[in-house]
Amino acid sequence: MCRVLDQCRSSQRYVPARRSDENELTSLVIALACQYGTYGYRIITGLIRLTGWRVNHKRVERIWRQAGLKLPRKQPKRKRLWLNDGSCIRLRPAYPNHVWSYDFVTWQTANGRAFRVLSVLDEYTRECLALFVARRITADDVLAQLEELFLFRGTPDHIRSDNGPEFTAQMVRGWLARLEVETLFITPGSPWENGYVESFNCRLKEFLKGEIFDTLKQAQILIEQWRVHYNTVRPHSSLGYKPPAPETKKQLLPSPLRYDGSNRCNPATGTENGGDHGNRAT
Repeated sequence: MCRVLDQCRSSQRYVPARRSDENELTSLVIALACQYGTYGYRIITGLIRLTGWRVNHKRVERIWRQAGLKLPRKQPKRKRLWLNDGSCIRLRPAYPNHVWSYDFVTWQTANGRAFRVLSVLDEYTRECLALFVARRITADDVLAQLEELFLFRGTPDHIRSDNGPEFTAQMVRGWLARLEVETLFITPGSPWENGYVESFNCRLKEFLKGEIFDTLKQAQILIEQWRVHYNTVRPHSSLGYKPPAPETKKQLLPSPLRYDGSNRCNPATGTENGGDHGNRAT
């Protein structure tokens, strides 16, 4: 045809075929991006797949760019320091209940009064085991939370923390020793040695920054709802963009997904005709 018309073949282009569900998928991507302003297109792709769509992450990225969606620029990664003796020793989790870690996050209610959040994480599954919220948390409160978790989850082999007084208290260390749970204290001033829970706390703070808590009770309810959402819905990049503890592997979740169970809009949740095109998502 190009030879007959005397045209250069490089000047010819295929007309892109627009799929019948393109508008529905675009609406879903925009709705989820508006709902979760801190999520990128890869996590949005994981959320879409939970609703039943068979979609390639490259297609979501194309729609993401066409819609002009973007995230705040991340700070560049920093190279961490080693220990004083030139080594960097950290026990890596190998199976569930192998290594737990816990830490504190401090926030405040609308009246300016501070409250603390004790976060407990299973480093292998990335599941948040507990988020205890109170104005003041002592070593007794830490023991009470651990005792409840041990009854329902079993005892871990190791538990990692910083050197806060609530964690290094003799009563806490003695109680854990009697249960044969080894304590792993990081080097003072080296929070990167407790990287799993520090990374989780960053996700928690993203949620806290978007909420105004009028009372402590409201903070406790909303934070617990977010914990359930984090465990059962939010895709985790280190788990192949799947949630740490989904309620069921076969159940299809509503769209768009919200941690409080409600829907702001109602885009279609059907599956694509013909499946993925092009390369598969990695």
